Amino acid sequence: MLKRVMAVLTIVVVVVLFASTAKYLQHQWQQPLKIDAEGYHLEIGSGQTLRSVVAKLEADGIYQNGWMLSRYGRWTGLDQQIKRGEYLVPTGTTPVALLRLLQQGKVIRYQVTLPEGITVVKALQILAQNAELEHELSGVDDEKIKTLTRSRASAEGLFFPDSYQFERGASDWDVLSRAHAAMTVILEEEWQGREQELPYKNAYEALIMASIVERETGQPAEREEIAGVFVRRMSKGMRLQTDPTVIYGLGDTFDGNLRREHLRDDNNVYNTYRHKGLPPTPIALPGRAAIHAALHPNEGASLYFVAKGDGGHYFSESLAEHQAAVRKYQLQRRQDYRSSPAKQ
Repeated sequence: MLKRVMAVLTIVVVVVLFASTAKYLQHQWQQPLKIDAEGYHLEIGSGQTLRSVVAKLEADGIYQNGWMLSRYGRWTGLDQQIKRGEYLVPTGTTPVALLRLLQQGKVIRYQVTLPEGITVVKALQILAQNAELEHELSGVDDEKIKTLTRSRASAEGLFFPDSYQFERGASDWDVLSRAHAAMTVILEEEWQGREQELPYKNAYEALIMASIVERETGQPAEREEIAGVFVRRMSKGMRLQTDPTVIYGLGDTFDGNLRREHLRDDNNVYNTYRHKGLPPTPIALPGRAAIHAALHPNEGASLYFVAKGDGGHYFSESLAEHQAAVRKYQLQRRQDYRSSPAKQ
């Protein structure tokens, strides 16, 4: 009888201990990790295991029952599904929620913006100054860039200006490659939907025109009108006579003051006051709206425009009307036709 009672008591004790232990472990498992309000930055490298992640959590005082996390990960197979990257683990995250976060790969995403109308040199400067990107490119003459632009005299204009998101470990080359791929697709789409009887031999010439439109436009609503002026001038065999192309050709020597001698310089191949037709390459990175405008110019008779000083332009059909507008809006003081701030 005594033996039977002892056996029953033993079973009861074991059950109670098991239940208490299970309750304790469940409590520990459901407790949030020790993360403050700013969150916890966790970076997982390629090939890093859950065991090493657990070791870091313990070393940082985030979670002291790492064995539970390791066991759970192994039992569920989640230890084989964690993804590399940089994570911001929010306060209140439980151990199982952390594993799900690592499995889903919800890493921190950064962003870099290449504004419309900048040059490729400026774009490379923006990428070089981004602290989150890895840096592989040495400049515009880098061999990697040349692999993308071998069929062109210049890399200018071949990269789509936009905001690009990326994860830790991405490089400037990764972003620039994406920008090149985006421009290739967008330019082809716009070229296929172009108006007929435009004075462009190919999509690249349209890209050159788009870059000029981009640099000349201060008010978005005027893009198609500005494009219309340039298209009509080309069709009539008139020189484009646009300041931004001259300035681009001057490069680093331009000091902000466009002089008469610059407009008379035959050696500047981008001088559209001296050379007919389009310049040899784009002069900036045009956005999609500028590309669309170059391929869908407004119909009309205007052949000239001048900046009014409010971001917009006055458009004229005759030289006499244009000269009167110059006197009115620029008060005998020559300014460039750009209505937008100078971009580099």
